[in-house]
Formats: sequence, structure tokens, C-alpha cells
Amino acid sequence: MYNPKSLKAEEFIDHQEILDTLKYADENKDNLELIDSLLDKAEQLKGLTHREASVLLACEDEERIRRMYDLAEQIKKDFYGNRIVMFAPLYLSNYCVNGCVYCPYHLKNKHICRKKLTQEEIRREVIALQDMGHKRLAIEAGEDPVNNPIEYILESIKTIYSIKHKNGAIRRVNVNIAATTVENYRKLKEAGIGTYILFQETYHKESYEKLHPTGPKHNYAYHTEAMDRAMEGGIDDVGLGVLFGLELYRYEFAGLLMHAEHLEAVHGVGPHTISVPRIKKADDIDPSVFDNGISDEIFAKLCALIRICVPYTGMIISTRESEEVRAKVIRLGVSQISGASRTSVGGYADGGEEENSEQFDVSDHRTLDEVVNWLLRSGYIPSFCTACYRAGRTGDRFMALCKSRQIHNCCQPNALLTLKEYLIDYASDDTKEIGERVIKEELNNIPNEKVRAKCIELLDLIEQGNRDFKF
Repeated sequence: MYNPKSLKAEEFIDHQEILDTLKYADENKDNLELIDSLLDKAEQLKGLTHREASVLLACEDEERIRRMYDLAEQIKKDFYGNRIVMFAPLYLSNYCVNGCVYCPYHLKNKHICRKKLTQEEIRREVIALQDMGHKRLAIEAGEDPVNNPIEYILESIKTIYSIKHKNGAIRRVNVNIAATTVENYRKLKEAGIGTYILFQETYHKESYEKLHPTGPKHNYAYHTEAMDRAMEGGIDDVGLGVLFGLELYRYEFAGLLMHAEHLEAVHGVGPHTISVPRIKKADDIDPSVFDNGISDEIFAKLCALIRICVPYTGMIISTRESEEVRAKVIRLGVSQISGASRTSVGGYADGGEEENSEQFDVSDHRTLDEVVNWLLRSGYIPSFCTACYRAGRTGDRFMALCKSRQIHNCCQPNALLTLKEYLIDYASDDTKEIGERVIKEELNNIPNEKVRAKCIELLDLIEQGNRDFKF
């Protein structure tokens, strides 16, 4: 029985409710009067339910789809402005005991080069990332209680935060590791993590169990209920995501929104972020084996509808996607992107991908400076800000600011301050020239006059060699 307030996975992600939702969507996909009313409702910036959203996803009317895209673009501007937060993944270890059939880390893969970073190797990786200009990392590791115990993850986080190289510093560490216990989530919280991220992969239980035939990840309920344990452990911000291409995308979309509704209903705080990865080629993984792949057009529509239906969430797109696809979906709601990513263990300090060690093939191979330059030329502000986390604006406090759209008074100046740091410390001459022009123009978009004046003062102090100011 469907119950968004339940703590049981099969009740807040109810299979029959999704089937009923998809049936309702099929029955109403040409009901233009209903679709127009849903878009009118979405314009109120309060989001839509999974059932309402599924009707829009099923709709094939070109005029209404254009309206969806325009609305997604406007909602992104209303909540997040033209800021794009930059981050990089850091792979600590690819040892894994699971049998996930879509991931090259799976236990039976004897081709992949297994590696686990020592603390000194982590230090070299972090310095390489700092030398690019990164301030925010998402650490990744396979599930292996012997090689990757929680103590190793905690020690690695401590190492990352401790490294101060030239003007570089990692100011926020997000964590993407396997579902774990409330006690371990408490330890992660105490270690000062930002967002805890865990991809569901698929919400279809039967498919989930087939795709995860062996290992602890086989337990659908334990995995799906991880966010509730994380929040019980004191973690304020959690990030959802499915791996599009494993199961029918309409099923996954409904399940993803139901999970967001569940977090709101139980904890009063929805997902801080939603990621939208698509399955990609990797060492012994052929994505064509999974017959649920989605086109770039469907992918763009999914991104737009997530923004419309969960307007407050941060949306993340990785270098799995090409430069062309990233350009298309950024305007439809994406607010965070990775840059210059390496998906192998030790890929940054080594200067390249180690053969057969990546989790997936990267499609966007540009340097961080090239990505920053592209964003600036495209009308966006690349932001390296981590201020909300460090100022205690997390969980319900962040959501209150975001939903009221007061976050601009913090995020706009913080984005400009961190961009200024990047331009002085790391940017090429061309990027610096464009960036300085953008900062000058964007100061006018800070709504509060006193905040604007203070931001100008701090920009001057950064020019003089000071660092790490925040609102």
C-alpha cells in the first residue's frame, strides 16, 4: 500500500502506485486542458506530484514541451540564477564485493586494475585538484568492508580537509559511498561532510535484484532506505539519483519523485541534489546490453521536468555527458557540473586515466579552465562556493532560504568571490579577462545594496591577496 510517510521502501516506493501512475499518464497524455492546468500549477513554483509529473512526461505535444522547457529555464533562474557550481569526483578505491552487472567494479571483473589510494596518494590527488582550482569534491569508493571500511573513508576525509597547498583548499567534501548504518552516518556527519549522495540505480525492485545479484547491495530495502538512516544519523543534506538506461525511464522518473516526496513527508526536507547519470561504456560493460537507453531528447525532457517538479533541488550532471548534451541541459535546470573529471583511482596526480581502471568512460574531456571559460562565454557564473555548508545553512535552513528565493543574497556574492579567487590563482589570461568582465556586470544583479557594497569591498581584498570570504 502506497504511503509516502512510511519508512518501508516498498511502501514509499510502491510498485502498484507507479503502475497506476503510468496508466493514468497514458490515459491523459493528450488531455491538453489537464496538461495546461498542470503547467499553470508548476508556474507557482511549488512543484508537482509524481503523478502530475508523469502526465507531462508522457505528453508529446510540441507546443506544451516547449512550454515545459521555457518554464524549467525560468524556475532555474528564479531559484539558482545563472550560477553553476563546480566540483570534481575523487575515486579513493575500486575494490568492491558487489556483483552489479552494469559497473566494472563488480567482484567477478578480473580485467580491471584494482587500486586503493594511500593517504599520501590522496594528498597528491588533492594537490593536483587544488592546482586546477577545485574547492569541492565528491569522494567515491566501491563497497568492500575489508579494503574500504568506514575508518578508511573517515581518515581520507580528514586528510583531504587538512591539505593547504599554495592558495588551494578543499572546502567541502561530499560523499558517495554504499548504504551503511546510522552509526556510520553519524561518523560521516562528525567528519564534516557536505552532502551524502547515493544513487538508487533503479527503483524497480525486481530489476534491482537482478542487476545486483550478489553482495550487500542486493538488499533493495536496505539500499532504498539509506537516506532515512542518513538523516537519522544527523546528515542534513542528501542527494538522490537513478542510472537512466537500466529500467524504463518513465518508471524511474516516477520512483525518483516519490522518493523526493517521501523525504519531504518524513523529514520536512527533500533531496539537496538530484543527479541524472546515464549508463555509459566502461571496461567490461557494454551499455547496449541494457535495452532501456534514452535519447538525448528524452534526457533533456527528464532534466526539465525534474527542475519543474522539484524546483528547490540542486541538479547535477557529470562528464558522462558530452559537451553538446551538457550545453543543452544546463539551461533546463542543471545547477552543478563536474569539470576535468577522472574516474580512475589516482587519475589526477598521474595526469591521465590508468588503463582499465575507470568506472565509466568520460565524454567531456575539457580542462577545468576550458569548462570555466565556456560557462562564462555562455552567460553563466562558474561558482566554487561552499559557504552554505560552512555557515550552517544546510537541511531545512537551506531549503527555507531556497524556497523563499532569498538565497540569491548569499549565493550571488559568494559565487563572484570564489570566481575571483579562481581567476587570480588558476585561470588562463583569456578566462581571466572574460571573468573579470562578468564579475563587473553581475555585481548589478545582487539584489541587496548593502550586500553588493560589501561584495565589492571583499573583491578588492581578494585582489590584494586575501582569500576565503563568504556571506
